[in-house]
Parts: sequence; C-alpha cells; structure tokens
Amino acid sequence: QVQLVESGGGLVQVGDSLRLSCAASGRTFSNVAMGWFRQAPGKEREFVAAISWSGGSTYYADSVKGRFIISRGNAKNTVYLQMNSLKPEDTAVYYCAKRLSVFSSGNYYRPDLYDNWGQGTKVTVSS
Repeated sequence: QVQLVESGGGLVQVGDSLRLSCAASGRTFSNVAMGWFRQAPGKEREFVAAISWSGGSTYYADSVKGRFIISRGNAKNTVYLQMNSLKPEDTAVYYCAKRLSVFSSGNYYRPDLYDNWGQGTKVTVSS
C-alpha cells in the first residue's frame, strides 16, 4: 500500500518560514501530479498548491501565491512546500496527496481528484 507521510509542521511566529515535506513510501511518483491542501478548524479542506506530473508547472491558491513554493525532490518520491511570510490565517493541518491517474492535469484545486492522502502535519502561526 502506498503511503504519503507529511512532516515539517510546527508552531511559528508571523513572518517566519517553514518547509513541509511529503515522502512517499513504496513507489515513486514521477508521472503523477501532487498537491498540498490544508484544513483549518471548522473549515473545509482547501487547495494550497500543486505540481504537474512533469514537474514543469506549479499552481497556487491566490491566498498563498508569492509566498509558498511547491517542488519535487530529485528522487521523485518527495514533494516539498516552502512556506514563507507566514500569516495567522495559514494555521491549519496540511495534507499532501497524489492525483488519481498518471499524466493527468487540470483542476488541481479539486480534492476529489486526489488519493493516498497523508495524515497531515499541523502548522500554527502565532501573532
């Protein structure tokens, strides 16, 4: 069974940076788009960022554009989310997931097009 494991969350101050990691066990995801989503208390899960199956394109929610960067590791089994200039509204549990199908693209913001969700890593930004 493929598993995704997120790490790197923690408690930080406004303006700080964090780097989240998502490691896949059991296989590599060189031909699958990957995404990061987050869920704040009492809110629905929302799209944060995605990287295409080729790694050549990245996509961001407007709320994080210019502050967050998604990237793939060289081994193709790790995805990162570099989060800069963190704000209190970034507080949430962050999840990574892979697209349902290889070589699929588009509609990166839709969580129903992803599977193998990790257990999440909590990010708390304190003011």
